[in-house]
Amino acid sequence: MPENQHTEYKQKVTPELEKEVVAFLNSKEGGVIYIGIDKHGEIVGLPDADQEQLLIKDRLKNNIVPSCLGLFDLALEQKEDKDILKIIVAGGYEKPYYVKKYGLSEKGAFIRIGSAAEPMTARQIESLFSKRVRNAIGNIQSPKQDLKFQQLHIYYQSVDKTLNEQFARNLELLTEDGKYNYVAYLMNDINTVSIKVARYKGLDRVDLIESNEYGYECLVKATKQVLDKLQLENRTSTKITAKERQETRLWNAIALREAVINAFVHNDYTREIAPKFEIFADRIEITSYGSLPSGLSQEEFFEGFSVPRNKELMRIFKDLDLVEQLGSGVPRILQAYPKESFQFSENFLRLSLPASEEIAPQDTPQDTPQDTPQDTPQVEELLKVMDGQHSRQELQDLLKLVDRENFRLNYLQPAINAGYIALTLPDKPTSRNQRYYLTQKGKNTIK
Repeated sequence: MPENQHTEYKQKVTPELEKEVVAFLNSKEGGVIYIGIDKHGEIVGLPDADQEQLLIKDRLKNNIVPSCLGLFDLALEQKEDKDILKIIVAGGYEKPYYVKKYGLSEKGAFIRIGSAAEPMTARQIESLFSKRVRNAIGNIQSPKQDLKFQQLHIYYQSVDKTLNEQFARNLELLTEDGKYNYVAYLMNDINTVSIKVARYKGLDRVDLIESNEYGYECLVKATKQVLDKLQLENRTSTKITAKERQETRLWNAIALREAVINAFVHNDYTREIAPKFEIFADRIEITSYGSLPSGLSQEEFFEGFSVPRNKELMRIFKDLDLVEQLGSGVPRILQAYPKESFQFSENFLRLSLPASEEIAPQDTPQDTPQDTPQDTPQVEELLKVMDGQHSRQELQDLLKLVDRENFRLNYLQPAINAGYIALTLPDKPTSRNQRYYLTQKGKNTIK
């Protein structure tokens, strides 16, 4: 594929890399830069891609203003047995972006036109600057300044990362005058953000039969709690035919997870409105506040072009392996559900996922344990390999599983919810020292 408005090839890392990234940041949809492919599209590879990856991340972090952290993603790929680097750049919210050493000028600000990064005119710079979003959550001061981040520290430790004394600045949790911003408020241990997960008896909101409230805590913890709740609700029904045993989830597990993460990361929190999750007899609806970002069309949205509303949240969620790659969420959802599942309005974005069968009120996980996810072959397989205490990684190795989220969603969490497996540190579920062991109920199950 030749270079175009969204694709740039570079044989090696050059001094002009920042210029190309800035041009994509200032464009509407962003783009992708491949390092290790020449201008003709021929793959040449990189001798030390890992080292180049570190250098690129450092350059983009320090040489572009405003900060583009959370707006780019680096991926190491292999093509024709050669290593190349893929830099995915999202369109930024705080345009115009510019190369720091040249300042906000025609020499430092660029925009993508066709397959080239062109200097922006003074008029273009002034126009974009006048429209710059100033009410982003990174610029809004936290309603309180006495914040604690114990939960956030634990989540970073759980993925073998450590937050140092400068973490608030490194994660962009501070305003320009050094005060905690609204991102910090969302990430601290106690806040006022309430997340609702509701269940209704029929097809409308008339008959509420169950209401769960999460939140008032680190947004990462609230996200994980909602994921776990919906994972439990996403029961597996089994049909045994003459030829095979057929198992079907109410909703596609990958699409459901991506939808939940997207709702949390891209929600507009400036009005203190949180995403909500509603289960009806025939569907689940996930609603987030804030419609499409200005300038992003519905077609571009469906194609996976990314304009993160909350780049700071995106960066943290990616650090914690909750987000895999910029722009991957919507395409993954569309692999399982049609575009018509998305509803756009002036102030909200709603995703409606139809259930594979009717969700009767009595079919809750508590009422019909034989239909819940814990009865799946994956859980049975997990229980059989356990002997003593194991770390998460040890269990994945025993099962020969690479995908951590697949292991958590389909093996570990259902087994814990069923009471088959217990934690050695129940008060610190994400501790790096956490181990898992069979309960008596689990041992009885495999006898």
